[in-house]
Amino acid sequence: AEGVGTCRANRSVACRDRASGLSGYRVVFMLGQFLHGMGATPLYTLGVTYLDENVKSSYSPVYIAVFYTAAILGPAAGYLIGGALLNVYTEIGRRTELTTESPLWVGAWWVGFLGAGAAAFLTAIPILGYPRQLPGSQRYVVMRVSETHQSKDSSHKAASSPDFGKTIRDLPLSIWLLLKNPAFVLLCLAGATETTLVAGMSTFGPKFLESQFSLSASEAATLFGYLVVPAGGGGTFLGGFLVNKCRLRGAGVVKLCALCTLTSLLATFVFFVQCPNVPMVGVTADYNGRPLPEGRLELTAACNAPCACRPEHYSPVCGSNGLTYYSPCHAGCPGEAAPGADGRKVYRDCSCIPQNFSSGFGHATAGKCTSTCQRKSLLLVFVFVVIIFTFLSSIPALTATLRCVCDRQRSFALGIQWIVVRTLGGIPGPIAFGWVIDKACLLWQDQCGQQGSCFVYQNSAMSRYMLITGLVYKVLGFLFFTTACLLYKSPSESPDGLAASLPSQSSASDSPVDLRGSRSA
Repeated sequence: AEGVGTCRANRSVACRDRASGLSGYRVVFMLGQFLHGMGATPLYTLGVTYLDENVKSSYSPVYIAVFYTAAILGPAAGYLIGGALLNVYTEIGRRTELTTESPLWVGAWWVGFLGAGAAAFLTAIPILGYPRQLPGSQRYVVMRVSETHQSKDSSHKAASSPDFGKTIRDLPLSIWLLLKNPAFVLLCLAGATETTLVAGMSTFGPKFLESQFSLSASEAATLFGYLVVPAGGGGTFLGGFLVNKCRLRGAGVVKLCALCTLTSLLATFVFFVQCPNVPMVGVTADYNGRPLPEGRLELTAACNAPCACRPEHYSPVCGSNGLTYYSPCHAGCPGEAAPGADGRKVYRDCSCIPQNFSSGFGHATAGKCTSTCQRKSLLLVFVFVVIIFTFLSSIPALTATLRCVCDRQRSFALGIQWIVVRTLGGIPGPIAFGWVIDKACLLWQDQCGQQGSCFVYQNSAMSRYMLITGLVYKVLGFLFFTTACLLYKSPSESPDGLAASLPSQSSASDSPVDLRGSRSA
């Protein structure tokens, strides 16, 4: 309703039991995530293997890079489109007095699922028509096997049998062979550490930008999308291109992964830089603008004491004095809001906001005050560097995984790797980042005596915790890649010698036309 949160309207609040009606929605979200995982996982295991086994070994990283670049651009586009949809009220067509700056605002987050779901269904139809093997793919088998990690015994030769893996009885041996492969195990652990950072930053990266630069949720999501699109997509494609252009094989691919991880590790030190909090009266500053000790709240003052403001009504406003206030009520704004020149609500005659150059009271505008941080560009540039070098190592790491295992184990190896990466990285990543970021919270939402979400973060503490978390996982990733490079044992026979055993162009060609011609002959 109009006027909620002002000095006149903010008299009482009724606490109702809302949790009972949310359990059903939580189950629906969990089921949706479960189905999403079931549908997406085969693309990154069977799909990647299908690409790799149907193209020349040296071209495989480029094809896989294009595939993963599309997988990066999709979520990045989702951030951009989602940021725009967050500016549309969740009940499309319904008029509301809430603004996008209000913490009570809920955007049309569900629209993207409808469009993406329909597009995924239409894309699946032509995929069903692909054959099990593309014509001419058999000539690349020897080149793939030539890079398999060589163990001390000859047990890896058992997996080279054409009949290996066709029955469930081969499962224990297949798992044992992968566990005995140190390069594969270390690549899985390195992937888990990198995925932890990617999953954590994907979830809380917009929240970090929102707090550091005093942005709205939609503005932060859009800005994060602008970073991820060129950095994530470009880094992924560039990684595959470098493997192909430099003709990297075996240990050389893993060295590239270690170099990229080291570069992103050094760029992580940018989190030493942070933007100071925009002063919020009663939370980080008193009503005279002086800083408050951390953790000390003084929301009530003589200027708003008659208003009986309640902490449940959090709706930040920017005063004409450049300070952010907890709500119009806490700023002492008595009247209804009027639309301003930019469309945002403006509250007049606020008793807690002094008027400059004249007597009387100042005004407040809905939303937080804009940050004037001079380090914004520096922070964004180095965050871009961290993202691009993190994703630059993804395709080389995947290529190394496909090359260090036996030909008939590649699909199974990717499946095992995805289990490890998801279990140790994708699932705990957002949880770990959420726990770390919550340590920097200054002001928690009070939902009738129970702690809700965080309203205000301490920017310096958030940057410090992000730095520590990033360094820990980046150092672990660098150590895993370096150790994998040292322990990897390439075959004694050179690829050139093996290439001589391949069928000639006359008997095995990349062109289906040539194949049909050879059959007819």
